[in-house]
This record gives sequence, structure tokens and C-alpha cells, in this order.
Amino acid sequence: MLQKRALLTSLSLGLPLFAFGCASNTTGEGETSGSNETASANGTGRINLVANGEAFVRQGFVTKDGWQIDFDHVYVTLDDVKAYQSDPAFDPDQDEEIQAQNEVTLVSDPTTVDLAKGGENADPIMVTQEKGKAGFYNAISWKLATPEQGEQNSAIVLDGTAQKNGRTIDFVLNLDKSIAYKCGEYVGDARKGFLEADSKTELETTFHFDHIFGDAQAPADDAINTGAVGFEPMAKLADNGTLKANLQTLQQQLSSENYQTLEKAIKGLGHVGEGHCAETTT
Repeated sequence: MLQKRALLTSLSLGLPLFAFGCASNTTGEGETSGSNETASANGTGRINLVANGEAFVRQGFVTKDGWQIDFDHVYVTLDDVKAYQSDPAFDPDQDEEIQAQNEVTLVSDPTTVDLAKGGENADPIMVTQEKGKAGFYNAISWKLATPEQGEQNSAIVLDGTAQKNGRTIDFVLNLDKSIAYKCGEYVGDARKGFLEADSKTELETTFHFDHIFGDAQAPADDAINTGAVGFEPMAKLADNGTLKANLQTLQQQLSSENYQTLEKAIKGLGHVGEGHCAETTT
């Protein structure tokens, strides 16, 4: 939240770009990953795949229209997750395909994780650990998919409480949207994906739920708010303090403009840290 505005300050002052806010897929030094980094080394190591809903999910936040949101559960179902050593580096804003010199399948069946699990300062959720060839994994692809088993029946399930001006709404939103993401290098405080023989590295799928609800800490004309639907349109659909809705219900009951905004926001949820991804609905 505040980090996104820190990025703008850094740019205006000509300071080095560290990973504040949604950023382009560049290295921590501000340079695009080179082919020398993607060359595979000898030996193998372990790749840890984690999923992260960030502070919005773990600590709660205030939407652009003033609703305090606290999540009990945020379920996402990942499928067909692959890590790549790409040469040249994949740019989601320009490239259609990842030029993989090596790839590792991390998830081959729909796997559901709860991004809200743990305390306010919990680490990202571990999804799986797989063996991979040593080298620099500078690209990743994955899908949001409908679960094939278990209690959840949507690719995304948001379960929580919204409060504003003394009003409380318990909500469960089933957002069953199948989306495929292709992403470049993780953008964050520290670079990820460097795997040495007999060691381990971490790759992250990141979800930015402020894209749906907006952020009261950002200016009203900030892109994070102008591109978000907020919670107020959904609050109007609540009955006796309860809102249970799926995408079909929301499409029928939200205005056409609000539903289109919601669809676009859902599509843009997937990131690698603050790095953007190319996305397509499946």
C-alpha cells in the first residue's frame, strides 16, 4: 500500500528502484536479467513454491469506499504451475511465449491453499517443494482453476467480514474464474529463483486483492482505486448482514460497469511480488 507510493517517490527523486509497488520485471539493480544468469549450472537443488496474499489478506485493510475488510479465509486453487530458466528473460508486457531453456513442473493437479492461514506476520503459504536443475529460474506460469475435490468449488473464495459506520456484513464471495498467468522474474525486496546445487530457492505466486477492493490509503485518483470496484456495490446486495454470492449472481445484480470492473480486477490479481504477469482466461 504505502510501498506503492514509495515507488513513485523513488522515481521522482531519481533514486534506485527497489521493489516498491507493482513494477516491471527487472532485477533488483534495475537491469533486465541477462542470459548469463539463466545458464544452467551442474547439479540439482530444491524449489520451494509459495503463495502470498500479502498484508491485505493477513492483516486486513480499508477499501477505497471506506469498508474495513478482515478475512477469515482466502482460498485460491493453483494448477499447472511451472518454473522456467528463460533465455532471453520473459517480459510479460511484450513477449507471448517463455523461451524456456529448462522447466520444472511444480504443481500438476489443482491444489487449494488458504492465503489467510497463520497470524498477521505469517510467512507466505508453502504450496510444494520440487527438485530442479541448478540455475536461475526467472519465469513462472500457473493457472487459477476450479478445485476438483474438497469443500471449495471456486478458483477463488473470499470469506470474511466488512465493517463501516456501525454496519457489519459477513460475506463469502465465490469467484470461479479460470485464468492462466505467465510471469517473469519475481520483483521484491530480494531477488528469488537462484538455485545452486544441493541448495534451495523460492518462487512465489502473489495475489493483489487491492485490485478488487481498492485502498483507502491511496489517493482516490490512483490507478489502484480507479480500477477497483470497491466493496460498496457488493454491500448493497447483502441481506440481514450476510452476503453470499458467486460470479453469476454478481453479474446479474451489479451494474454492467461495476461487473466489468470486477472481472478485469480479478484477471489482474496474479503477480510475482510486485512484478506484473500476462494473463488470459481459460
